[in-house]
Amino acid sequence: MADIIIYGTGLIAEVAHFYFTHDTGRHIACFTNAGSFIKESTLLNLPVVPFENIEALFPPEHYDMFIAIGYTKTNQIRQQRYAEAKAKGYRLVTYISSRAAYYATPVGDNCLILENNVIQPYVTIGNNVTLWSGNHIGHHSVIEDHCFISSHVVVSGSCYIEENCFLGVNSTLRDNVRIGKLSVIGSGATVMKNCGERSLVQPAKSRHEIIEKDII
Repeated sequence: MADIIIYGTGLIAEVAHFYFTHDTGRHIACFTNAGSFIKESTLLNLPVVPFENIEALFPPEHYDMFIAIGYTKTNQIRQQRYAEAKAKGYRLVTYISSRAAYYATPVGDNCLILENNVIQPYVTIGNNVTLWSGNHIGHHSVIEDHCFISSHVVVSGSCYIEENCFLGVNSTLRDNVRIGKLSVIGSGATVMKNCGERSLVQPAKSRHEIIEKDII
């Protein structure tokens, strides 16, 4: 298998390096980023190469790439870098933890699926999707491209998550719910009905917060 270039020089890039190295045996050749974002010439003892001329030193015919960027601007920055790498001809690789449970699930490229994810049968996962650790993705659900699902999220059966969505820690979707593209579901929020495009769903106030307000 070809060596991998990791696009990114932040914490998620370091995490991706760890998982690819320790769980797949894939060799990481270097890191890359836009030249204006490079502050150090090395990261984890590997060279950091400007993306503007990456193909001259590490040509796409011989190297794969992984875009290791977070959910900034509802994943649109990662989406842009994904498109730029594709335009240069790189094959984008997916990581699925050996400790994730899934059943012949169609998964796109440039996905990062960490440990303890439970992905039930008949789920479809698009391109450039991140599933951080410990999520439940219910049967017959669809996650479109460029989404980020953080930790301990429950997606019930037959849900549909459109592209560029972010689901915060401990959020919950009831069954048959559709989330419109570019939506943000806040940490701890429970979604009981469909949400349109660019929705922002915040968790209800806790009992403790309400009691404090009443006392004041």
